Amino acid sequence: MAQKQVTPEILAANPLSLSSTVVHTKEDVILSGEKTIQTQGDNMPAYYARPKNASSALPIVIVIQEIFGVNEHIRELCHRLAGQGYLAIAPELYFRHGDPQSYSDIETLLNEVVAKVPDAEVLADLDHVASWASRHGGDAHRLMVTGFCWGGRIAWLYAAHNPQLKAAAAWYGKLIARKTLNSPHHPVDIATHLNAPVLGLYGEQDASIPMDSIEMMRQALRAANATAEIIVYPDAGHAFNADYRPSYHAESAQDGWQRMLEWFARFGTSNRSET
Repeated sequence: MAQKQVTPEILAANPLSLSSTVVHTKEDVILSGEKTIQTQGDNMPAYYARPKNASSALPIVIVIQEIFGVNEHIRELCHRLAGQGYLAIAPELYFRHGDPQSYSDIETLLNEVVAKVPDAEVLADLDHVASWASRHGGDAHRLMVTGFCWGGRIAWLYAAHNPQLKAAAAWYGKLIARKTLNSPHHPVDIATHLNAPVLGLYGEQDASIPMDSIEMMRQALRAANATAEIIVYPDAGHAFNADYRPSYHAESAQDGWQRMLEWFARFGTSNRSET
């Protein structure tokens, strides 16, 4: 029997840690595992990570998945945030519609699962994630969000949705797209409604997010007088932070990660609650 070829699409949906670029966090300094969060009458699976031996409520970062769900890469990002002192929680936001890691190609996954997920459903689920985190060791006054690809777009939307959010970091999330019943608004439409400062991290070589859409978003943000910054990395393409995929661009990813941590420290953790 011929061996099945491991294409970038299959690897993305089912990361096997085959790449030497994959970053791993020392797990002896964190606690992590699976949780279930009640939301809108359903039980949503989620993955969490937090530092060990925390003596007070932790700043919260909700980590929003790529289209591939809460895979090994997203769990590792939670570990990295926990290593920086955050309670990181990554919810399975497609759980009502299908298992993204069971698909072997991107087009089928997009059509059969991703396109069926309403933005309104996702934003409501994220509210329940924030509430859960605040009751399980997190500080509701230091709530942040970051998202990647599909999740990057959602991070922009959530910054306009939740007035309690303190900061957001959106990694290569689409800014302009065709409107549908499930996705009636896109980031460029909600620039005037942002409740929190947003850091956008993009690659100039990303064919799916052209530079003119980034410039349109910048103009919308300036017109709204919003606290936001968009960084564009000249040598990076789409998914440049995905260290298990061929798209990974280490220099841009490392710089973006540091900028995100600085953004969170500046806007997200400065108003610490007395808990």
